[in-house]
Amino acid sequence: MNVFWFIPTHGDGRYLGTSDGARAVDGEYMQQIAVAADRLGFEGVLIPTGSSCEDPWVTAASLIHATKRLKFLVAVRPGLMSPTVAARMAATFDRISGGRLLINVVAGGDPVELAGDGLFLEHDARYDLTDEFLEVWRRELAGETVFHEGEHLKIQGGRVLYPAVQKPHPPLWFGGSSPAAQQVAADHVDVYLTWGEPPHEVAEKIAQVRKLAAERGREVRFGIRLHVIVRETEEAAWQAADDLIKHLDDSTVAEAQQIFARFDSVGQQRMSRLHRGDRSALTIGPNLWAGIGLVRGGAGTALVGDPAAIAQRMREYEALGIETFILSGYPHLEEAYRVADLLFPHLDLKRSAPNGPSSISPFGELIANEVRPTPKASAH
Repeated sequence: MNVFWFIPTHGDGRYLGTSDGARAVDGEYMQQIAVAADRLGFEGVLIPTGSSCEDPWVTAASLIHATKRLKFLVAVRPGLMSPTVAARMAATFDRISGGRLLINVVAGGDPVELAGDGLFLEHDARYDLTDEFLEVWRRELAGETVFHEGEHLKIQGGRVLYPAVQKPHPPLWFGGSSPAAQQVAADHVDVYLTWGEPPHEVAEKIAQVRKLAAERGREVRFGIRLHVIVRETEEAAWQAADDLIKHLDDSTVAEAQQIFARFDSVGQQRMSRLHRGDRSALTIGPNLWAGIGLVRGGAGTALVGDPAAIAQRMREYEALGIETFILSGYPHLEEAYRVADLLFPHLDLKRSAPNGPSSISPFGELIANEVRPTPKASAH
């Protein structure tokens, strides 16, 4: 399986919903996280998008030369970006990074936020626009000069002069739970993403998208976006989950849920339905916890437990067809190391972590200043 990490461009800290334990997410801190993810063996990082975030393209570009192998999952926004300009941006980034760009297609789910960016289309019309956008984007990166006149876009002679490294274009990733979104996925994307719903619900979405893609003669791969709270024991992990939301009061949760209620995103509606703002109903499956979704939009569930238990849950999702896990944890720098140290030895990863014994570097502190600690076999 592939495991990605997350660059928290909208803020980070030890707890949700409070300034206690918070930290500034500046360029140096984002670079620390990216370098850690690269060194620890994460395949890539997701960089979020939206009015609450630092710009994902500027952020990702600032991290290219601080990393060596890390891939960057960066958003294009149909309706907010020209497909021709987005294609040129993608080609440039892919060349400068040596083929490390992945494209996250985001149609948007909050009408209020979209209005602030000048987009006033209804839900399904945004996916019609996304369909046109991706048709133009894909054709231009394939080397065509594009003339297109549709319901939402008119392009006359759009082209990309300097091609991307990856052929025919950097892979397209996309998440959307509505029928309109799944049609777009079936027509265009390489990887379909779901947020961390219980396995039986994820299985239904995979089956539907796979069927739609097959009807078009296409195959789609699948990924999932989850938070993770892993500790050496189950008890410690659940205590850490409780600690993460210990500063949340009922009024803060109610205010957040009221904001989420205005979203027309089916995915956000499904996330909110998992807990309905009820703190007593946050465990929604074995090792699956919805507490983060009390105040965080988008992905709101976490895998919680000891390393063996979380690895087992991940293998259950893998058996459904999930091959990429985009994980995150609070705070993101420390939790990147914790996930690599505790969880990675239990997983069969596509990319092996370079963080192992070396003949030239210390690997664990020497015992009594002269005895090397004995390496332990992987628990996997």
